[in-house]
Amino acid sequence: MKNTLLISIICLLSISGSSQVVITNTNFSLGTTGRIGVGLCPNGEGTMWKPLNLSGQGSLAGRMEQNDYMDILPAIHFTPKLNGADSTNVTFQVRLGMYSANGQFIGNTSTRTDKGLTIILPETYIEARNIMGSRWSAWAGVRFRRYDDIHICDYFYFDDHSAQGFGVSHKNTELTMLMPASTDSAGVFPYNYEVTVAGATNPAIRQRMVWIGEHSIHFKNGSTMKLLGEFHTVPASSKNASRSYAADHGWVAGVKYSNAINTSLPGSFNQFSVRCGTGIANGGDNGNTFTWATYGPPDANGKYTHAYSFTTVEHILLNLSKNISINGYGVFTQSHGGSDNPNRDTYFNGTQMYNQKRDIVVGGRLLYYATNWLHLIGEAHYASRKDGINPEANMWKFSFAPTIAPLGKQDPWCRPHIRLVFSAARYNDYARDNHYSPYLQINQTRWGTYIGVKTEWWLF
Repeated sequence: MKNTLLISIICLLSISGSSQVVITNTNFSLGTTGRIGVGLCPNGEGTMWKPLNLSGQGSLAGRMEQNDYMDILPAIHFTPKLNGADSTNVTFQVRLGMYSANGQFIGNTSTRTDKGLTIILPETYIEARNIMGSRWSAWAGVRFRRYDDIHICDYFYFDDHSAQGFGVSHKNTELTMLMPASTDSAGVFPYNYEVTVAGATNPAIRQRMVWIGEHSIHFKNGSTMKLLGEFHTVPASSKNASRSYAADHGWVAGVKYSNAINTSLPGSFNQFSVRCGTGIANGGDNGNTFTWATYGPPDANGKYTHAYSFTTVEHILLNLSKNISINGYGVFTQSHGGSDNPNRDTYFNGTQMYNQKRDIVVGGRLLYYATNWLHLIGEAHYASRKDGINPEANMWKFSFAPTIAPLGKQDPWCRPHIRLVFSAARYNDYARDNHYSPYLQINQTRWGTYIGVKTEWWLF
C-alpha cells in the first residue's frame, strides 16, 4: 500500500519530465491533522453556527467552535548509512491544507467559490539534518517553521516563522532568511505599485526580506532560554514607479524561557516569553503572531518609524495526578502603527484603519480523566479588545466537552478526540452593540451559545 501510493505520487510529479521513473527510496510517511464536526447556535439567527470569540483575536479564548480544516502531510525520507550514532537525515515534506471560509466543505457539497473552499500548500521544502554526521543542518523552501504554542488557542506565540525562504543551523544556533508572500489586502502587505519601462506599465511589489537569528541556551536543570532577533527591510520604489515609496525597516527582539515542573506525573512545564517589534516588524493581529504582518497605518511619509508592538505570554501545564491536568495561559499585546493619530488614520490604499490596539486574554482548561478513554474537559476564558480610543470590548466564555479518547491514554496530548461541545459566551454592552464577534455579526444578544460534536486529531 505504501509503495503503491509513493509510486503514484512520484509519477504525477514527474509526468512532464523523464519518461521513466526509477524508485530508489522507499521511506515514505503520511501524517494528518485537523478538526471537523457539526454545530449550531441555539439562540442565534436560524441557529446558524458562528465562532463566539472576539473579532481581531482569532482562536484566542479557545477554539472549541473553530471552523473545519484538515492537513495532509506526505514526506519522503533519506537516511544514508554512516559510522557513528549521527547520520544525515534528508526529508522532502509537503503539507496540503484545506479549510472553508463559508461553512461546510466536505461531503455532498457543490463546487465552492473563492469565499468557500480554500486549498493551500503551506509546506514544500527539503531539509538536511546532521549533514554527513556533523552538527550542521540546512533547509530551503516554504514551511510551517514554528515551535511552542498555546494549544487551547492554537496560538504560536513567539517564533512562528512560517514562510518561504531558507535557513542553516549549527548546534543550538539558527540563521534564517524569509521572503513572506505579498498581497494587496488591507492590513498585511500593502506595497503594490506600477512601473513603466520602455512604454509598458506592469505591477510590482516591494519584496520584504526578513533576517532571523535564534540561539537556545540549555541549562543543567533542564530548562531552556531562547533568544530571538530579527531585521526586516523593504526597498524604496524607483523613479519609474507610478507611486513613491520610501525604504523602510524594522527590528524584533525577544526571549522565551521554558522549564519543566516536577509533579506526580511527568510532562508538566512553564513557558514565559517577551517579544518587542518596531517599525514594519510590529505585526501580530487576528490571532497570528507574524512579525511581518505590519499593524496599523503609516505616518505622513508612508513609513512606520515610530510603530511598535509588545507581547508577553505565560503558558503552564500541570499534570497534578493520574486523573487531573490543568493547562493555563495569559496573553497581553499592545500595538501601535506608524501614525501619530491615537485612533484612526489613512492606509496606503485610502481606507481608514485603527492605529493602536490592546489585547488581553487569560484562560485555562481542566482535564478530568474519568476513565482511560473518557476525558471531561472544561474551559474558562476572559478576552478583552480595545481598538483606538474606543471603549473596551470584552467577553467571558465557558466550554464543557465530554470527550472520547479512543487510544485510551490519561494524557492531555492523547489524540484523536471525539467531543460533545457546549460553549456559552457573555459579551459586554460595547461588544454586543458593535458586533465584536463573528457570532454577533448576525445576532445582537448578551449571550452567545454553541453546541456541537467535533473531532480533533494529529496522526503521524
